[in-house]
Amino acid sequence: MVRAIEEQEELEALMALDEQELDPLQSTLDSFFADGWITEILHEVKSGKEATVYCCRAHPSRGVPYLAAKVYRSRDRRGFKNDAVYQEGRVITDRRASRAVKNKSAAGRDMQFSMWVSHEFDTLTRLYAAGAAVPQPLARTSHALLMEYLGGEERAAYALQGVTLEPDEVYPVFELLMDNIQLLLANDVIHGDLSGYNIMYWQGKVTIIDFPQAVDPRFNSHALSLLTRDIDNICKYMARYGLKRDSAQLANRLWQRFRNARL
Repeated sequence: MVRAIEEQEELEALMALDEQELDPLQSTLDSFFADGWITEILHEVKSGKEATVYCCRAHPSRGVPYLAAKVYRSRDRRGFKNDAVYQEGRVITDRRASRAVKNKSAAGRDMQFSMWVSHEFDTLTRLYAAGAAVPQPLARTSHALLMEYLGGEERAAYALQGVTLEPDEVYPVFELLMDNIQLLLANDVIHGDLSGYNIMYWQGKVTIIDFPQAVDPRFNSHALSLLTRDIDNICKYMARYGLKRDSAQLANRLWQRFRNARL
């Protein structure tokens, strides 16, 4: 009888392992289940050029109904074609890791992929602590990031690009976004890919997402051009409401204040 029970338990364990192998998403998020963050993957929220975001049911102990899991695409399937632009200035302190990345070995590619994920998590952690309008980061693995869920029970927050703002919302939203761009810069961060597609809108609030490509303006020679592009994308969105601003002038003014340590 005991042996039969043991064989049944072994069979169940093997079946569970098979299910994991057949469901790579479940396997990718395993540690979030094991650590008591989530209990169920509910549905896909958003699929972008570098990752897919899923709505997950939060563990009852977390005090919120949902959390968001961002699962990154492998490097060869991501949409960023100019990784070198964004990675300029990033330092790898571990010599072996640096050598592996430089040699573009399989281990080096895995390390670079993991560093891309950790870079976003670390950037979000710093910015959230500084009071920026970003989702709260909670946990990460080498391939996924767990964070605050934006939205309600029926649906996730909307991308600002697809939202029609009320007339009395236009200027406050613009001001909030510019304040956040300045706050990012004051904390040595330029988003680098900011647009209406990675600014989420929910109940009058905007939240900036997607930071894996964010650069440190102190060590990246493309910093000003990336800052200008971010601001230009915001100005183009606001122009549809008749709010027109000179993006180059705004960027140069911010940049000079940053260079003079006046932010």
